[in-house]
Amino acid sequence: MKTITHIISRYVAFLWAVLKPLGAWGVFAIAGVDASLVGMPLDAIVAAYVYQNPSRFLLYVLMASAGSTLGSIVIYVIGYKGGEVLLRRRVSPERFEKIHRSFDEHPFWALMFPAMLPPPTPFKLFVLGAAVSEMQFWHFLLAIFAGRMVRFLALSLLTLKFGPQIVEVTGTVFRQHFSWVLAAVGLGLVVWLVMRRRKPNALTAGPAESAEKK
Repeated sequence: MKTITHIISRYVAFLWAVLKPLGAWGVFAIAGVDASLVGMPLDAIVAAYVYQNPSRFLLYVLMASAGSTLGSIVIYVIGYKGGEVLLRRRVSPERFEKIHRSFDEHPFWALMFPAMLPPPTPFKLFVLGAAVSEMQFWHFLLAIFAGRMVRFLALSLLTLKFGPQIVEVTGTVFRQHFSWVLAAVGLGLVVWLVMRRRKPNALTAGPAESAEKK
């Protein structure tokens, strides 16, 4: 385990040395590659940028979110042009139906929710699912951007508070307790949606009751 951690640290250091001269565009580029081609240590790179230049952390959050959003278009196009076969090969029939149903019922949240979570969340599978379900393109972009903003903003604030080592700590927690973390976040999202639905009902019930009293 220590050997793997050492290799990853050396890899991140190499990427940081290459990207640092590019400034905020380095964050944008690595986020685009991470979303479109192969997974990169994106959280570690963003944390390094934020830690080295705290005053520009919002810029790095925006650039990482934008890069990840635009990079995801590659997967969207692949999925839109025939990704159902690819998605069915990667997931069980039960999980495929669950993903497809979630995009039919709540397409925006079905994509924004996994966009908020760091690895090992299989984010590219949800991007494929959005394309296969023919999610509206602009809603697709907005959901990813919003989810990534939440993710990188939280990461940046934690980095400013605890330092870049927080990436390794949170990564370990997610890997070891991924199902529990996923369940907790999912429960919170369900509660929020229920409360959001009840609020308009309460507002419409109020005027109706007032009219009956008159």
